[in-house]
Amino acid sequence: MNKTRLYKKTLLAVTISLASSLTAQQALAAGFQLNAQSATGIGRAFAGDAVIADNASVMARNPAAMALFDKMELSLGFESITSLIEVSDAKYNGTSIPDTDDVGATSIAPNIHLIVPVNDKFAWGVNAYSNFGTKTEFEDSYPASEFAGLTDVKSFNFGLAGSYRLDEQWSFGAGIDLIYAQGTFKRIFSNGTPVLDIDKADGWAVGFNVGTVYELDENNRFGLAYHYSPEFEAEDDYGQKVTLQLPDIGEFSGYHKIEDTKFAVHYSIQYIAWGDFDKIDFSNLDGTQSTIAAGAAALNGGVYSSEYMWQDGWHYAIGGTYYLNSDWTLRAGYMYDTSAQDEKTSISVPDSDRQWFSAGFTYHIDTASNVDFGFTYLLGDDVKVEESTDLGTSITATTHADAILMGVQYSRSF
Repeated sequence: MNKTRLYKKTLLAVTISLASSLTAQQALAAGFQLNAQSATGIGRAFAGDAVIADNASVMARNPAAMALFDKMELSLGFESITSLIEVSDAKYNGTSIPDTDDVGATSIAPNIHLIVPVNDKFAWGVNAYSNFGTKTEFEDSYPASEFAGLTDVKSFNFGLAGSYRLDEQWSFGAGIDLIYAQGTFKRIFSNGTPVLDIDKADGWAVGFNVGTVYELDENNRFGLAYHYSPEFEAEDDYGQKVTLQLPDIGEFSGYHKIEDTKFAVHYSIQYIAWGDFDKIDFSNLDGTQSTIAAGAAALNGGVYSSEYMWQDGWHYAIGGTYYLNSDWTLRAGYMYDTSAQDEKTSISVPDSDRQWFSAGFTYHIDTASNVDFGFTYLLGDDVKVEESTDLGTSITATTHADAILMGVQYSRSF
């Protein structure tokens, strides 16, 4: 019975990383959630990305910005995400255990965006990208293995959107997001008995997004966007269901090209309603008892809830673009984003306030096509972690999570 309660608690804890992965627009917060829709965004810490509209990837941030294009635009690329995670000063049941700094991994996140203007009023677009791609994996021999183990989550967003230009100043847009996610989670006791063994739990959810753009003139414009995130259900191979509420997101961006210069400044403020993520419901679909894996504790049927009470998050980003010449565009940015976790922390899903340091460039192959490169180093804070189980085991530690993002992208107008 105690192992059953521990199983439930561990499942709910690691499922937080699934919740962190499914929001379409957030950028590396709350369990290594990543925004990987463009290399240009990575190169400027996503500052101004809801309104800059220098390639088709802007539709992922603000559908109204599609109205800024007068030609069909295609962008495709990929990002690599390398997490650098350290767990130090750890004590398992009061006894010191070795530090570890090799639990992070590298993931690849592809993307594609297409914007098609119909006339001078209407445009539509489609896109597909991964908004999460990371993995934390502790060795099976890690002493506090019921708190660590393997957490591997991927999510994919498929979008369809349209925009309408009202006049020379105002444009509006809306879109539908179809979200797919897949997760693998494994936890074991230190004696080798499985606690949790979920392989490729997956599910679908539908959200939507709306936005507007206001243009003062050709050099100054503002964007405002809202993304609705749905309640999400994921089912594992053994017929068990996890239900959780994902956070809505609001973003305001500005872009200003300084007259008679080659320089532009841009910025974004993003609000993430992680406060809505107050609990996770877990149940068997058929209401019966099921065994997760050989040697694992059986989970009783019915519904089980646990409160997590995360806090709302904010991103503050500022960047600059320098239009060097007809061949080269240079950019840089800085972002500060706040942690979604509050009192509850975890060694398996390290989280903290983070700083982004970003740089990138565009090389214009010709007047119709270009290649982008972006680089970001994310610097996290040290976080004190305290966890315990119903069986009386506990761990205290200090976690530190940094990350490196790199992106390459090809864009073309037709």
